[in-house]
Amino acid sequence: MSQPEPPHQSAGGFYTPIGTRRRFFGWVISAVSAIIGVSLAVPLAGYVISPAFRRRAQLWVEVGNPSELPLGEPKQLDYIRAVQDGWMTTKIHKAVWAIKRSDDEVTVFSPICPHLGCGFHWDAADHKFKCPCHGSVYNLSGNVLAGPAPRPLDVLPSKVEDDRLLVIYKEFKAGLSKQIEI
Repeated sequence: MSQPEPPHQSAGGFYTPIGTRRRFFGWVISAVSAIIGVSLAVPLAGYVISPAFRRRAQLWVEVGNPSELPLGEPKQLDYIRAVQDGWMTTKIHKAVWAIKRSDDEVTVFSPICPHLGCGFHWDAADHKFKCPCHGSVYNLSGNVLAGPAPRPLDVLPSKVEDDRLLVIYKEFKAGLSKQIEI
């Protein structure tokens, strides 16, 4: 193994240190540049990656006036909602099935059949919800009466406030026996 060289003694009795001022300042500048680069890269990476882990905010949306709903009879309510995705705003047309149980209680069903995601309709003659695609049949409470549907109709969060019916629209995976939100 080689031993480090001792400092060289010059003619005047002074010692010359190993390394130079230029090398020291080069090292300091590199270290400061690395710290600045990391301190800028971490927030930038968080800004780029965080939307992938964040769920879209679910807001209460007004879908109608509960006093206009017939008591005990389902009615399809359509509404348009603006969705902000990054810099782009898109208008989405949605529908829900609402059943007025009493003056202050309304049950709201998702319009998507839990079997395979088809749209179902209300058959007023039979007093049942029917899915025309695969033959699932549901009663007024949303329970399965016939067909291949694995679970009852999906009930959406709703509330009546200031004579307005408010709903949070959610979508669930189809074909499963449990509700799993998409």
